[in-house]
Amino acid sequence: MGTTRLRVGLLIVLFAAASPMMAQHPAPPTRDPKTPGFVAAKELPDGSVPPADADENFIIGPTHTPASEMLVHEGVPRGAVHTFTMSSADSKIFPGIARDSGTFGTVSPTDPATLVVTTSHPAPYTRAVAVYVPAQYVPGTIAPYIVGADGPDQSLFTALDNLIAERRVPAMIAISIGNGGGDAQGSERGLEYDTMSGRYAEFVETEVLPLVERQYNVKLTKDPEGRATMGGSSGGSAAFIMAWFHPELYHRVLAYSITAINQQWPHSDETPHGAWEFHERIIPNSPVKPIRVWLEVGDRDFLNPNVMRDGMHDWVIASENMAKVLAAKGYHYQFVFARNAGHVDRGVKQQTLPQALEWLWRGYAPQPQ
Repeated sequence: MGTTRLRVGLLIVLFAAASPMMAQHPAPPTRDPKTPGFVAAKELPDGSVPPADADENFIIGPTHTPASEMLVHEGVPRGAVHTFTMSSADSKIFPGIARDSGTFGTVSPTDPATLVVTTSHPAPYTRAVAVYVPAQYVPGTIAPYIVGADGPDQSLFTALDNLIAERRVPAMIAISIGNGGGDAQGSERGLEYDTMSGRYAEFVETEVLPLVERQYNVKLTKDPEGRATMGGSSGGSAAFIMAWFHPELYHRVLAYSITAINQQWPHSDETPHGAWEFHERIIPNSPVKPIRVWLEVGDRDFLNPNVMRDGMHDWVIASENMAKVLAAKGYHYQFVFARNAGHVDRGVKQQTLPQALEWLWRGYAPQPQ
């Protein structure tokens, strides 16, 4: 027995030593939403969610009970979910990269805000795409839609079944796109989601949406008011990046634990601090764009989960700062600080997604096309 325990302990130590991400990933502290410098927020009774018609900052929790709209209900029309696979070989925009397993990167000796990754290389990938078509959709008619990252996302489809049936959101198509693999700097997922440019939105526009329309006899609106993006973590930053760099395509953004931090790779001289630049410089210094934004962060969200110690790897501070700058510029936004919640917390999503979707689509009116 003693020998077995020794071997297990040795394996754990060796694994941690071989994994820079894991070795530098202590449990994040619990942050108080009333901390000086954080946005002023209204604390709601435990178990409740913010109203769907308020642009404000809210505190929820510590209990996170799933909303009834996250459950399948008998008698509610269920949409059809179609799936297909996309290959890197067919993409002109993202032909594929990967970072070697068990590697991460090292901090530049001349700049603590730059991660040097030498183990990333071209590599193929496949990604799953799920397309939700509501039961109420009339084939061939023009429909609003939402694009989701890190799909397929069955919870989104269930929520839409119920919300559409109750006429709390429009009858929309949902396109839930899997990422190209890996995470953070040097990976395909990181390249797609953390790059500060319109590249991912252009990939969706030119390589994903035409396939969806052709294969499933749907017509997707060209009106940016009828187009939404959503995601969690880097998928949340991708959702915001899509709308920011292409507001002519997307006006509605929903993000859990947005990675508005310094995680872009490769380095860019135009945005050297990656998505941290949004609240540091870009939003404050830019004209207001026609974007509506729903954000959430957990009190135990990520803090310094990797080897970088540049002061730009705190997901709570990033979200708080996003709320501040959006408010200062007069954006329509709602910010939810969740007590007793971690990074892209499943319980919080189960509790809040229906309300978030209803808030997100508030004011939508189809336009003639």
